[in-house]
Amino acid sequence: MPPLTARRLWVSIGLLSAGFAACVMVCASIGSSHHTLLDLLRQDGGGETAAATILRIRLPRILMAALAGAALGASGAVFQAVLRNPLADPYILGVSGGAALGAFLATAAGLQALAPVLPVREAAAFLGAAATVGSLFLLSSAGGRLLSYPMLLIGVIMNTVYLAVILLIETVVDFTRLHGVRLWMIGSIPIEGYGLVGGLSVLLVLGVAGLSLSGRDLNLLSAGEDAARSLGVTVERTRLVTVLLASLVTAAVVSVAGPIGFVGLIVPHAARLVFGPDHRLLVPASALTGAIFLMTADTAARTVMAPTEIPVGVITALCGGPFFLWLYRRQGGGGYFE
Repeated sequence: MPPLTARRLWVSIGLLSAGFAACVMVCASIGSSHHTLLDLLRQDGGGETAAATILRIRLPRILMAALAGAALGASGAVFQAVLRNPLADPYILGVSGGAALGAFLATAAGLQALAPVLPVREAAAFLGAAATVGSLFLLSSAGGRLLSYPMLLIGVIMNTVYLAVILLIETVVDFTRLHGVRLWMIGSIPIEGYGLVGGLSVLLVLGVAGLSLSGRDLNLLSAGEDAARSLGVTVERTRLVTVLLASLVTAAVVSVAGPIGFVGLIVPHAARLVFGPDHRLLVPASALTGAIFLMTADTAARTVMAPTEIPVGVITALCGGPFFLWLYRRQGGGGYFE
């Protein structure tokens, strides 16, 4: 792969943005009601029905899927670089599970009802994700260095514990307070208002921009801590800032869509194959590729067995599980980025 230039950076982002826009239009025209964007131009009552279906139901859900995919894709690229582990992913590491537990506890305790104007659920999800990251760093450190592959095992164990705690709470809390929690725990894209979509968009753009600006340092970190320090990178600060930013955007989407698995694993590898390993391009490319991937997966989830919907987390798990096993086998059960 040739060195990254400004021209290749902006051409790549431009092409991905065009693909993103095309994917939004195609997905907005697919559904069990068979309304398409062309129906919006009709002057009879069918145009009003199409507008209500597409603009109030399909489009908010499509945009929410795009936000979730972008957040998970960018976060996966960052975790793989910081941990120097090609199997790292917010879901596998337990970051999504920690965010889910935090959001679940806030819901079960009724905190959102006590302060409806505050982002209580989102804040609780971020605290859960941050606590998980802190625990991972603490438990997998030895001699001042992070042991990458033991971190995967710790993440799996923490995910199992989180699920057990959530199931325990679900059995003792009033069911009406947790309506819809089962689908949320598998990972599903809800239909939300444009206000929430806009707020998450601002948070995501700022988060991905911050991670992209750290692209040079991520490139050096993925080559090794010693090499990064010798070239002037403050390893601890870069790791802290990037991991917290990645956890923040992950927690924001998990609090709304649940812990959707394996997007942060599949998407960065696909983007790396096409656009190369330079994180100045890889992070925004993973965000846009993740948005396209999850929009497509959610469209399939709501149409393949219509009128019955499949949780999108089922589709991503069916894609990501075999991919994880193949990648693990390819790495020989271990290893780091070369």
